[in-house]
Amino acid sequence: MMFTLGRYFFRRYVTTMLWFLAGVIAIGYLIDFSETSGRLAGRGVFSVWGLLWLTALRLPLILQQTIPFITLFVGMTTLIALNRKSELVVARAAGISVWQFMTPFIVGAFLVGLVTSFVVNPLAAWGQRQALQIEASSRESGARPSSNSVPWLRQISGKADVIIGAETVLEDGTFLVDAVLIHFDSDGRIILRQDAHSAKLKDGYWMLTDVTETRPGDVPTRLATAKVSTNLKQEFVQERLAQPETVAFYELSRKIAVARSFGVSTKALETQFHSLLSLPFLLVAMTLIAATVSLKFSRFNQSRSVILGGILSGFVLYVVTVLVKAFGSSGVVPPFVAAWVPVVVAMALGATILLHQEDG
Repeated sequence: MMFTLGRYFFRRYVTTMLWFLAGVIAIGYLIDFSETSGRLAGRGVFSVWGLLWLTALRLPLILQQTIPFITLFVGMTTLIALNRKSELVVARAAGISVWQFMTPFIVGAFLVGLVTSFVVNPLAAWGQRQALQIEASSRESGARPSSNSVPWLRQISGKADVIIGAETVLEDGTFLVDAVLIHFDSDGRIILRQDAHSAKLKDGYWMLTDVTETRPGDVPTRLATAKVSTNLKQEFVQERLAQPETVAFYELSRKIAVARSFGVSTKALETQFHSLLSLPFLLVAMTLIAATVSLKFSRFNQSRSVILGGILSGFVLYVVTVLVKAFGSSGVVPPFVAAWVPVVVAMALGATILLHQEDG
């Protein structure tokens, strides 16, 4: 009987999850399309089909970011629906404990987390790279690429001391859009600034295009191309400028190993890796939170304050997870701690509350 009941509960959970996913995908697509069209379409760079494709490329990343909230609402909706039909009451009357009939929901949440980490995340990383590439390729037509937090590079080769920054990083860090190169002399004074439309890392030099050179006290000059020698290797730059959001889960371990071999900080990549590993358990924690506010029997109406408390608890957990993840990426706390501690604490609290409610 337990197997049949568990399969029924699991089927109800999956059906509700699919409906929520369809709704969130539709709403997210419309919102992102409106934002993208307002930002780019007015410049006449993209057609409607181009904007639709650009929005579709970013959709997996939006889905990955919203999946914890989707899991929370799916758990609450499914349990409340079962409660209103007295199905959970019948299950309790048959001697089935809360942990037994919660197992299908916990398994469902865990599987959703696995699919998100192993399927949705690689699609999100690929889509984000493609979207950045498309926006950057339209730069000459007047569109401005989306702003990203890009670290500055410093290269010292002989007497040459240059700091390099960019608006957008593409091709794993070897192609910079709206690049800025600031040259210093041996005394630390700025002697030259180069603003380039793009900078491509070649073997032993940066190839700049559409360059504006500014020297102290001189009139700026325009050059079609310019070369800046460098001792930076492409592999080093790729790891130094790699953005965790554009690296698929399957590639993170290799990226971390290569970055360590070059002496590059891997805090952000490690935090992303552990966050994706802990995601299934985060969704389990969200399901336990949903259970704490949805299992109390109410034939006609669930307590609004209790439901609101569950939503706020899930929101607080999500905010804490994102905040601690930022601490891990910056190196304030170890990446493993940043990714796992909030999840483990949330699961322990959810299980404790359920034990108190059901078993006293």
